Amino acid sequence: MIRIRPFAPLFMAPLLAGALALGGCAAQVGPVEVTRFSAPDASMLGRGVIRVDPANAQDASSLEFRTYADAVAQELAKVGYRQALPGEAVRDTQVAVLSVERQVYQPGARRSPVSVGVGGSTGSYGSGLGLGLGINLAGKPQDQVDTRMHVMIKDRPDGRTIWEGRAAFTVGSKSPVAQTSLGAAKMAEALFKGFPGKSGETILVK
Repeated sequence: MIRIRPFAPLFMAPLLAGALALGGCAAQVGPVEVTRFSAPDASMLGRGVIRVDPANAQDASSLEFRTYADAVAQELAKVGYRQALPGEAVRDTQVAVLSVERQVYQPGARRSPVSVGVGGSTGSYGSGLGLGLGINLAGKPQDQVDTRMHVMIKDRPDGRTIWEGRAAFTVGSKSPVAQTSLGAAKMAEALFKGFPGKSGETILVK
């Protein structure tokens, strides 16, 4: 499901912390944090016919969802899958279930600890406490956009999940990559880089 909410991100790569502290500077494109999981018997990955479905059926008609779905479909084609041609009578052997969430927030606001992802890891974010008198001439830091993509590849005959991938990155709201079209391509490319990837390993893709 694609959701845009003005709250704190659920998680961020540690390497992004320094960038957020420099909110008054020009935003840089941060790395994409990627985690993949594969089933023990996943020999069918990367072959056959596949289609991309939304995790929430209501997103099927969303233009924003289609942008992400098309980006995922392009990367699936690069790793060996293909999609049925219009009018082609062929059954999809696998389906990629896609969900996307975008959150907009402002750096420096006090945040409560949150529980995130597989394994229930937690992270705490809070505003710093400084001593002495200082004048901030940098102006209001720009909003940050946190985007998360989740893809599950399922085997059609039994509905079993044979691969799962999660990707996340954060950029300033003024960054070109904060736009859906560029951000979708960047995330999908990172998520399927070196597909299927080492199961359970988290990597940063620049």
